[in-house]
Amino acid sequence: MAQSLNSKVAAVTGAASGIGLECAKILLEQGCTVVLIDRDGAKLEALCADLGERAKPLVVDLLDGAQVDGMAARIEALAGPLDIFHANAGAYVGGPAAEGDPDIWDRVLNLNVNAAFRCVRAVLPGMIERRSGDIVFTSSVAGVVPVVWEPVYTASKFAVQAFLHATRRQVAPHGIRMGAVLPGPVVTALLDDWPKEKMEEALANGSLMQPREVAEALVFMLTRPKGVVVRDLVLLPNSVDL
Repeated sequence: MAQSLNSKVAAVTGAASGIGLECAKILLEQGCTVVLIDRDGAKLEALCADLGERAKPLVVDLLDGAQVDGMAARIEALAGPLDIFHANAGAYVGGPAAEGDPDIWDRVLNLNVNAAFRCVRAVLPGMIERRSGDIVFTSSVAGVVPVVWEPVYTASKFAVQAFLHATRRQVAPHGIRMGAVLPGPVVTALLDDWPKEKMEEALANGSLMQPREVAEALVFMLTRPKGVVVRDLVLLPNSVDL
C-alpha cells in the first residue's frame, strides 16, 4: 500500500526552474513542506510567494562547500527535521570530447558530482540519527547507457550512479532509502545548448518529455511501502531507441 507524504519535510536543489521546480510543486500538492534550494534568491522568493506558506526559499550556492555543509541546519530551522532530500541540481554539456572546453567540464563535474555528493553528506547524519529518510537523485539514462554526443555529462551521471548505490547499501540498515530517477531528454534549460536542428527534430518526433513526468515518477518512488526501495527508475519517451 502506498504511503502518504502528507506533513513530511522535503528539500529540492535546483528548485527555481525545470525538473526541480516541478518536483517541488508536486511535493507541495502531496502535503509536504518543501524547502526550495537554489542560488537565485530573487526567483526563489517570488516562486515561494506564489506557491504558498509551505514553500520555503533557501539560497545556497552549491559550488560553495561551506554553504553546502551548513545546509542541513538551515533546512531544519526553516521547516523542521528533513524527511526527503532530492539532489536534483545539475548542469549539462555535450559535444565531441576533442572540441570541448575543459573549464566548462570542470563546472559541470563539480556541480553534478562533487556538489551532489557533498549535499548528501550534509543531510545524511540527521537522517541516520532519526533512522528514517529518503534521498533521491535526478540522474539520467546517460548514467546507465553511454550517450555518444555527451561524454562528460555521461561520465558525471555514471559517477552519480556509483556513489548512490554504494552509499545506499551503507545507509539501508539505518532505515534510509536512496534511489534515482533516470529520465531521457526532458524539456528544460539544460538543453539550451543542444544544436537547433537536434532540438527541432526531437520536438517534432516526440522524443522529449516534460518535467511533470519526472515529478510524477518521484512521487511514485517516495510513496512505496517503507520496506520497498525503487533504486533506479528509468523514464524514456517511447520513441527513443536506447
